[in-house]
Amino acid sequence: MASSKQVRIEDLRVDPRRARTQTILRRFFFMSAALAVLITLGIIWALLVDSWGFISQVNLDQLFNGIWEPRSNRYDIPTLLIGTTIISLIGMLLAVPLGLGAAVFLAEYASPRVRGILKPILEILAAIPSVVLGFFALTVLSPNLISPVCDFAQGLPPPIFNMAAAGVAVGILITPLVASISEDAIYAVPSSLREASAGLGATRRTTVLRVVFPAAVSGIVAALIIGLSRAIGETMIVSIAAGGTGGAAFNLNPCLPGQTMTAAMVGLAVGSDQSRAGEVNLPYESLFFVGLLLFVMTLTLNLISENFVRRMRARGSI
Repeated sequence: MASSKQVRIEDLRVDPRRARTQTILRRFFFMSAALAVLITLGIIWALLVDSWGFISQVNLDQLFNGIWEPRSNRYDIPTLLIGTTIISLIGMLLAVPLGLGAAVFLAEYASPRVRGILKPILEILAAIPSVVLGFFALTVLSPNLISPVCDFAQGLPPPIFNMAAAGVAVGILITPLVASISEDAIYAVPSSLREASAGLGATRRTTVLRVVFPAAVSGIVAALIIGLSRAIGETMIVSIAAGGTGGAAFNLNPCLPGQTMTAAMVGLAVGSDQSRAGEVNLPYESLFFVGLLLFVMTLTLNLISENFVRRMRARGSI
């Protein structure tokens, strides 16, 4: 029997240089995490303070009067919520089928060579500046696509600025995001599940719909919620194409101009609604109140996504 070398206590000690490096890295990462938390808390505090200044001074009838027009001290919150919801839903109606279709094709049907070509192109599309898509919606989508559809639907040509054009442009913007994240989730499904399904005689379509898709459903839902959060937070497209600069009336017709929360904040921040700091000024303080509402909405969506993914992982879906 070979004799084993006796282990000494000195052999278990960490090298001093390595210990110093680990300590420095640990402190650096802790400071980075703490700084991120402090910045987030500072943003929340600024939103809460100025939002309270707005809520404590505004009358209730100013928040529900059917018109968002800060110059006239009318701050209809439902106008912003409805405009944001309509444009986001139009964007998701376009992005969900296109994004999921592209994800399934790249992960299940495309050859490695085709996937290696199309995947980088798809990710490059996500880098298109939103201001470019805003002008594309204004000059191409609205006159050539939205105008004929709305004219056919309601018998009247819509204005060049409308929520439908902005919604389609937002859908184009978030389609690569949904496709890329969904494709990663589908591609991460173990090949053994596909092989087992094929061994039982299932077709590729059945395997994709009944095996692969349910296995990746948590990642796909997370991609959809991230895409929705991106649509809600989009600024430049809706500022350019939705037609709500300076004010908008409450309406549910996507063929008409509308106002979103982000566009309202842009209008207030750049001074088109004559807001300024340094004195009691409701238009200026309403900027922070709208920002707080937007923060709560996106935070809620992220919490729902995180909770759903956690539950699906606990059930063993991925």
